[in-house]
Amino acid sequence: MVTTLLIIHGLVAVVLLGGLTHQAAAACWPAKSKTSLLASFRSVTGARYTTANIVLYVVAVALGAVIYPAYRLAVRPYLESAQLWTINGTFEVKEQFVTIGLGMLPLYWLVWRTPLDAKLAAARAAITALLCFIVWYSFLVGHVLNNVRGLFGR
Repeated sequence: MVTTLLIIHGLVAVVLLGGLTHQAAAACWPAKSKTSLLASFRSVTGARYTTANIVLYVVAVALGAVIYPAYRLAVRPYLESAQLWTINGTFEVKEQFVTIGLGMLPLYWLVWRTPLDAKLAAARAAITALLCFIVWYSFLVGHVLNNVRGLFGR
């Protein structure tokens, strides 16, 4: 059951990565036209992603919370006994980042409300970029941790 939930957690994270990356690109580097692939990637309507990103973030956190006891009981003791302090520490930082991101969601929703206030463009860009960083960092750390026994296994 934990493996199934971990796979679903990963799939939700991939969809969230896509949504937040598109939205961050649109907020930080808005495109004026769709003349190239990169410009098309940046020219999305960022406000349309807000609700989906919030729901996906909360679902990813909830699935992570359900999976967390298995990590604490099986994976973390292995990391400590194998003295893989860096990997264990990056996961601890991930937990803190995800919690900060969860606390930022109301502000994220507020700055992306439609109609968009032009005065909040810089705040939209900063908050979305920070959430995008948190999700990318969390995804990469989780992916490495998921494969740690294959990398350093006994």
